[in-house]
This record gives sequence, C-alpha cells and structure tokens, in this order.
Amino acid sequence: MKLTNGSIAVAGAGRMGRGISLSFAYQGYPVTLIDIKERTREEFLQLKEQVFNELRSQLEILVVTNVIARESVKTILSQVEVCSMKDHNLSWQNSDVLFEAVPEILEVKKSVFASICEILSENTIIASTTSSFSANDLVEYIQGKERFMNTHWLNPAYLMPLVEVSPSKSTSSEYLQKMTSLLEGIGKVPVICAPSPGFIVPRIQALAMNEASRLVEEGVATVEDIDKASTVGFGLRFAILGLLEFIDWGGAETLYHASHYLKDSMGEERFAPPEIIENKMNTGEIGMKTGKGFYSFEGKNIDEYQVETLRKFVDLLKHLGYLTDVKKQYN
Repeated sequence: MKLTNGSIAVAGAGRMGRGISLSFAYQGYPVTLIDIKERTREEFLQLKEQVFNELRSQLEILVVTNVIARESVKTILSQVEVCSMKDHNLSWQNSDVLFEAVPEILEVKKSVFASICEILSENTIIASTTSSFSANDLVEYIQGKERFMNTHWLNPAYLMPLVEVSPSKSTSSEYLQKMTSLLEGIGKVPVICAPSPGFIVPRIQALAMNEASRLVEEGVATVEDIDKASTVGFGLRFAILGLLEFIDWGGAETLYHASHYLKDSMGEERFAPPEIIENKMNTGEIGMKTGKGFYSFEGKNIDEYQVETLRKFVDLLKHLGYLTDVKKQYN
C-alpha cells in the first residue's frame, strides 16, 4: 500500500507530538500538529508560538551537528501546521497517518479517538504513541479497527531511530506493512512486538534503572560511578551487540551460572535465569560455540562475523575517545 497524499497528522501538541512532527517535516512531509486541549484564542496563539520556538531550537541542534543545512530550516518549519480541534479548516482529515500523542489517560484517549474517527478518512491509519496501553484495549475505541496499531517512539523522537510497532488483534497486514515502510522511509528503525505491557525497550529499561537505583540504595557505588559503569561498560557493548546476540557471543552458560550465583548470594529470585535459558542449557544450544543459541550460526563464517563485530566496537571506542592510537606511541 502506498501513501495517498503524503501527509501526516499528529494529535497532541506536547513533547512527543512535536518530536514526531519534526521527524516527518525534515524528511519533506507536510504535517498537521493538532492541539486537542480547550483553549482561548490567545492561549492557542501562545501555544503555537511555543511549538515553533521549540521546533526551531531542535532544528538548530541539527544544524550545528551538520545533519541539515541552515538554509533549510525555514523550509522545514513551513511543512508544519499547528491547528486546534475546533478549527473549521480540517486539512488533516485526509492524512495518510494520524499519530495520537495525547496524555497517558484513558479517558482523554477515548475522547480524542471518538472525535478524530468522525472526521478522518476511513483509509487513514491511526497509531497511538502510548507506552502504557495495549493496542488490543485501545482498538475498541476505533472505527475501522484494521487500520489501528501502537507506535511507541523514544524521546527525543526526532533523533532516536527506534519505533516499537505493536499491532492489535485486528490490525491488517497491509496497514502494518504500510506503517513500517513509512517509518523506514524517514530513517527510523521499526521493530514489531506483541501487545504486551512495556513493549520491549521500556520493559528492559525499567529493570536496568531499578537495579541501578538499588545499587545506590545499598551503597555499592557512587551515583557517578554507577552511571560511568553503565555508559562505558554496559552501554558501549550493547550499542554494537543486541542483548540476545551478546548471550550467544559469550555463551548461555555464562549467564546461567552468573544468574544462579547472584540469586544465591543476594537471596533474590529476580536474578534467577528464565526457563528459556534453562532449556538452552539442557539442549546444548548455548550460542556461537555450539552453532546455535538464540541465533543460528550454521553456515556462517564465525571468524568474519567476530572481526566485523569487533571492528564496529573499535570504531565506536575511537569515536568516543576511549581507544588510543597505539601507532602514535612508537613514532
């Protein structure tokens, strides 16, 4: 399925709505950012000024980091229209996609869905940016259920490439493909996940952040050293290797034994390995060394794979200034 007229609408003029608007605007899409709150005309004009000031500030970041040219800022801003739900000019009713980015309050979302479904073309994809509600729950408030899905963007939306796309039980494969193609077309990296609480990133992130907080609580290390360890150690590795790929790289037995050690030493079941790791230990599918783990390594040149992965890691370390050029020391 192709876009009909190449236009995007975003309901909700907060931080997420503005970030999504900018993501599409600087890729050449006309975007209508819809304010859903009840405001006086003066309050709306103040909001509009605030929105464009923020977009201009974000574009300035892209200018100074050489992502866009300064002379393109005016053109990009002209791609964004800010309107109110009460406006008579419903330029967004035939948009190809409408992203709902209103507060995480179910009654607010229900109200907005009721309003926009009365106005939108029946072919417009409706995507909630929620990080809290299942697509299977929200789809009940949508007319034309096959066109609805969740698309969870990460802040800042105009910079972060990942978008978690979570179809509902009613989402058609055609609309899902159209969404993923649209996101890829603006340089985003969509991943598909089931309508499960926390999606992928928030669920992993919550565990990591809670554990970091516990380390402070227990006096294991200072706030600064915990953050340094998480960026220079944890973060650097997983910028190159995915979590499951990393398990395969080192071997599931490493995680298995470390998990049991932590569980026994700390007396906390949260450190116990999940059943899938126990099963991999039993079947011998522990990773790269056995040819299969979470990934299959059959027919793969392991040496080339390892060298290419380490090359990416070295490039990242050099870029961040963590790796000294040894040759200079002998010149």
